[in-house]
Amino acid sequence: MKRTIVIGAGLGGMSVVYELRQKLPKDHEVILINEHNEFHFIPSNPWVALGERTKEQVVLDLTPYAKKFKIPFNPSGVTQILPDEKTLLAGDGTHYSYDYLVICTGPKLAFETVPGAGPETGYTQSICTVDHAVKAYEAYQALIENPGPVLVGAMQGASCFGPAYEYILTLESQLRKLKIRDKVPITFVTSEPYVGHMGLGGVGDSKALMEHEFRDRGIKWICNARTTSFDPDIAHFEELNRKGEVDFEHHLPFKMAMFLPPFKGSPAIAAVPKLCNPKGFVFTDEFQCNPTYRDIFAAGVCVAIPPLEETPVPVGAPKTGFMIESMTTSIVENILSLERGEPMATRPTLNAVCLADMGDKGAAFVALPQNPPRNTNWTSMGQWVHIAKIAFEKYFIYKVKHGTSEPIYEKYIMGAVGIHRTK
Repeated sequence: MKRTIVIGAGLGGMSVVYELRQKLPKDHEVILINEHNEFHFIPSNPWVALGERTKEQVVLDLTPYAKKFKIPFNPSGVTQILPDEKTLLAGDGTHYSYDYLVICTGPKLAFETVPGAGPETGYTQSICTVDHAVKAYEAYQALIENPGPVLVGAMQGASCFGPAYEYILTLESQLRKLKIRDKVPITFVTSEPYVGHMGLGGVGDSKALMEHEFRDRGIKWICNARTTSFDPDIAHFEELNRKGEVDFEHHLPFKMAMFLPPFKGSPAIAAVPKLCNPKGFVFTDEFQCNPTYRDIFAAGVCVAIPPLEETPVPVGAPKTGFMIESMTTSIVENILSLERGEPMATRPTLNAVCLADMGDKGAAFVALPQNPPRNTNWTSMGQWVHIAKIAFEKYFIYKVKHGTSEPIYEKYIMGAVGIHRTK
């Protein structure tokens, strides 16, 4: 019996494990391994952090669904991979052999790169995990009771900027509704060279759009910011010029701060020789296959994608939900090709599609493909984006519950605007 193992049960892991189970023969075993028994819909974390969702609304226990769709499930994580032997060791001590390994582990959070950062040992909030978002909501409730300055942003090396924009704009919208916006100065501090860069060199007119939105809402911003440290109520930044030299030093007080950290790879994955770059992200070729170990594939945030361009402060390249799903579909099709004795031929489109909620409306960023020159490069704003973001949440949770890999939302809505997973 052949065996494919999928590590990770996030957006990428659940997409690939269901698609593999549907398309591979029944006698080909598909196993799912995750660090815990839950699926977390990470894109809704900004809502959790501001009380618009509860943890229970965006978290599912995977155990009954894995059983329902006949997918062996081990929620103990992976402690070691031996690619030359084609085996791995799970956290509960179980040894597995594999014919194909698909890595969808997502990132680890590198708060330790900036002293005082992070919700566990530092002074800042985070929305990178649902538990962090729950803690951020507690901080938000304290802010309502005792208003004061708020800082939101992304530290050097961060690669997923959309949630920071969602958080700050939804926060601002809520504070206005609560009639306390006048008591809460808000500043956006980012490693991006300009607001709306997004790690993508901008998308359409995103720079002008975000600057207008910030001005209209009275939000100040600092770009090319290198975060140096956080004290209990003061944040320290260096603002760099285009040459990478320090132009200004900022020491900003805050009642609440939410900063996105840089990411790093999973320790068990990063420990495998020649599998990853120095930060622990998996090398892949155009088919999402590792160049050294041709039976190992990877999708999602754990994949090594170089920055789009050199910037004064390091800025990573984002991996959006639709892009991740294009990677997973390519992996499935290429494994099927190998099983038929054919060469791999399916490449992901790597289109960047970001739906950013802003409380009372939203912004959509579409870059096809992600890196310029692009065939499609536009930004749009309106209430329809807010509705589309809710629809994406509902449909993806539907996918997890029903074991499907491509519901109507992606097949018809995305297809209607020319967005496809593979090429």
